[in-house]
Amino acid sequence: MKRNVDLVVISDVHLGTYGCKAKELLRYLNSIQPETLVLNGDIIDIWQFKKSYFPKPHLKVIKKIISLATKMTDVYYITGNHDEMFRKFTDFELGKLKVCNKLCLEKDGKKTWIFHGDVFDASVQHSKWIAKLGGKGYDTLIVINNVVNWFLDKMGKEKYSFSKKIKNNVKKAVKYIGDFELTASELAIDNGYDYVICGHIHQPQIREVKNKKGSCTYLNSGDWIENLSALEYDNKEWKIFHYEDHKHLLKDDESEEFQEMNSSELMKIVTQFS
Repeated sequence: MKRNVDLVVISDVHLGTYGCKAKELLRYLNSIQPETLVLNGDIIDIWQFKKSYFPKPHLKVIKKIISLATKMTDVYYITGNHDEMFRKFTDFELGKLKVCNKLCLEKDGKKTWIFHGDVFDASVQHSKWIAKLGGKGYDTLIVINNVVNWFLDKMGKEKYSFSKKIKNNVKKAVKYIGDFELTASELAIDNGYDYVICGHIHQPQIREVKNKKGSCTYLNSGDWIENLSALEYDNKEWKIFHYEDHKHLLKDDESEEFQEMNSSELMKIVTQFS
């Protein structure tokens, strides 16, 4: 039985990298029927894309998204820094699938501003090669971390996250996250938004931010590499979905016809929108 959800936001999936948890994301997407799905950047990792590595689960995620857009779901693809190539297709529409750089929505009388967030990252804007090098280093760290966690799991011990340890203990990382959240929130307050939603920093969050000019709620959808998280809006309330808290309730659904499609059949679906 699928859950009906008003609005779902996911980001930082990084399809095409070794760290991407595509199988888990597919199980989540198969469990919901959203009215609106927002893909908030870095869904496909163009920076680290290799023709030799794009396994079936990664392709199935793309097929699932297209399948949703062929039916009843409005799908917005907001571009990020790792999939910046798609920015040349801004305002492109393919049926219910729309490509954009930012999105403004109004839900229950409240204004929501959604964008990826890399605009705040100086390393991306001014030293792209450094950011790309960092991306490769992060991907390598995740691969090593996955191997370590495999052994820990076999020994019955709790999994460990190298990157979370670094983020939580390196002062510059902690400050960067805090500054990122504050900057996004203050801009949202200045522009009269009730909610501001970002991705980019792989840090799921919902927090209220106030200053002399007003207040807003800052939200971050996290990622599908380590946190395996999404934002859900339903019954006038925002919540963070954590895959690990619900995985026992999610089942593999191989009955979905799109999962058996090959690449040529996928192209047939795309041409239906033309």
